[in-house]
Amino acid sequence: ELNLVKDEQHSLLTLLHVFHPTLQKIRAEDLTVCKLLLIFDGLDESRLSLDFSNKQVISDVTQVSSVNVLLVNLIQGNLLPSALIWITSRPAAANQIPPSCVDRMTEVRGFTDSQKEEYFRRRFRDEDLSKRIISHIKASRSLHIMCQIPVFCWISATVLEDMLPQTREESCPQP
Repeated sequence: ELNLVKDEQHSLLTLLHVFHPTLQKIRAEDLTVCKLLLIFDGLDESRLSLDFSNKQVISDVTQVSSVNVLLVNLIQGNLLPSALIWITSRPAAANQIPPSCVDRMTEVRGFTDSQKEEYFRRRFRDEDLSKRIISHIKASRSLHIMCQIPVFCWISATVLEDMLPQTREESCPQP
């Protein structure tokens, strides 16, 4: 959503009011005494150019600046230093953030091929059904690759459980 206002000037307080209307009554003083968790999901999808060499320091939640500068100052701890900042991103974009600004990094790894099969075997007690689902997923290269992400295994299992015929005589949808 920050992409929508990337070329505008805002304060952190007005950004919170714009994107979270339920926070309209929050005042600047409230932000400095509250323990906040700010989540920025999908930094890699952002069109913001984060310039950590820019020396513009912002420490006041009412000070107006570009969204880029506000975000950099949040990450650097200049703006709301007691706030917790959680950023999700693919590795390439995450590497833009200087290591000195990162307290903890977690990498979510996908399933290996054997873990995918184990997931479907455990998900379905019916061995025949799990074999047919595994076979169906392997027959589609894109589906097989997507199932490296655990949530895609869950989605595939949910959809294919109802789609695949109960008996071998019925025809299976082809990938």
